[in-house]
Amino acid sequence: RGIEVGHIFYFGTKYSEPMNAKVMGPDGKENFVHMGSYGIGPTRLLAAIIEAFHDDAGIVWPKAVAPFDAGIINMKAGDAAVDKVCDELHAQLSARGLDVLYDDTDNRAGAKFAAFDLIGLPWQVIVGPRGVGEGTVELKRRSDGERMVVSVKEAVNRLAGEFAA
Repeated sequence: RGIEVGHIFYFGTKYSEPMNAKVMGPDGKENFVHMGSYGIGPTRLLAAIIEAFHDDAGIVWPKAVAPFDAGIINMKAGDAAVDKVCDELHAQLSARGLDVLYDDTDNRAGAKFAAFDLIGLPWQVIVGPRGVGEGTVELKRRSDGERMVVSVKEAVNRLAGEFAA
């Protein structure tokens, strides 16, 4: 199976002759320019990436083309301590050059997890009251589902390291 994500058309001198478009060759003689058209179909390219990088839960964006580097899931929006940690995480990750999506909706946990899996960001940062009380957050790597509980500082450093140029 395949999908056309780009194309090349060779026109030869079809258009350069009527325009009298010439270049001088190494031999000092004028020659008509040979022309071509080259294009990449962005929507086709996205379709090909999604076809290659998905699972039953949704898209699994490669880091290079993900719409965001990570997503912060606030498990208890409105809780002052959780909101504060989420805001700090967002600020610190943004300051380190990451593009971060922040879900502070009142949706149920399952709906938030499903939405973030569907969107397919490379990393999820899950912040809830229990973890905040212990000084930790949970990181989930979307590509393999691996989860790890780490300090906020370690989460920032780990994610910044993942996306360092």
